[in-house]
Amino acid sequence: QVQLVESGGGLVQDGGSLRLSCAASGRAFSSLAMGWFRQAPGKERDFVADISRRGTTYYADSEKGRFTISRDNAKNTVYLQMISLKPEDTAVYYCAARWDTVSYRSNDYPYWGQGTQVTVSS
Repeated sequence: QVQLVESGGGLVQDGGSLRLSCAASGRAFSSLAMGWFRQAPGKERDFVADISRRGTTYYADSEKGRFTISRDNAKNTVYLQMISLKPEDTAVYYCAARWDTVSYRSNDYPYWGQGTQVTVSS
């Protein structure tokens, strides 16, 4: 089993920055592919970014250049650095994990955190 706990969400103004963290339990973090997804009210859960076991990163087109995913295997933690935030980035952000390769499909991830709210005010 893998348990994930997100932190770092909050209220920020348009153009601001936040860094989300996701701490994972267990001893095999380095074997996990990690992803970030987000869900706005009334909308589906959307892919944001993911990072492979070796550190290869992938981003949704709308986040390229603004968001950066990274991982620290020594700390069992994955991060999502977000800059130039916009009101449309407002959502609950979820961390997810899966064994094997990365995926942009939320259904491919069996492990999820509880989510952290990000609100960007205009």
